[in-house]
Amino acid sequence: MRHVAAAVLVFVGGFAIMVLEITGARYLAARGFGSSFYVWVSQIGVVLAALALGYYVGGALADRYQRMGALAWLLIPAGLVTFSIPEFTPQLVDALIGRHPPDQPIARLWQKLDPALASAAVFLLPCFALATLSPCLVRLASAGLTQVGRVSGLIYAAGTVGSLAGVFVSGYVLIDHLTLPAIFQTVGVVTGLLGGLCWWWDRWFGPMPEAATP
Repeated sequence: MRHVAAAVLVFVGGFAIMVLEITGARYLAARGFGSSFYVWVSQIGVVLAALALGYYVGGALADRYQRMGALAWLLIPAGLVTFSIPEFTPQLVDALIGRHPPDQPIARLWQKLDPALASAAVFLLPCFALATLSPCLVRLASAGLTQVGRVSGLIYAAGTVGSLAGVFVSGYVLIDHLTLPAIFQTVGVVTGLLGGLCWWWDRWFGPMPEAATP
């Protein structure tokens, strides 16, 4: 049961990350950056950086605290930030673009870097927080060294399937039927709920198992 619950959580986390990545590129395009190659490169790069950072920090938190509740302190604030994207980011992105003189062409360098800066300012924190789920859940669901490979495969497969679902659901369903603010607010609620589930996980399943020693 613990393994199934862990797979479900990381599936939802992977789904939410990809929704933010796909709809985030659409959002940056709507805020004045257009649908250029640099927007997509920036969005993909920022999300990958968030994943790398989240995996590292999540693993460190898992070993230090050995409780899923520690992630609630990341996921719940990240959910609030994501929910608030429609409110605070328009001014932030407009200020980023508006710092360039309106009567002069934007330098080629900033045409490349501005989308990355905007993407990092808006999407780095939520994607980072969601990425901490996977290593924590691997640690949590592993009862011993002999199970680490199988459990790691299950967790990362579930996260990848969730990401795959997030790509297609975003592109084929959400963007067609919901506004971008509604999508961000929904992802914010989901992220906050994941934090709440992490908080309650220790009550349901107990603390993380002790790591086995060879």
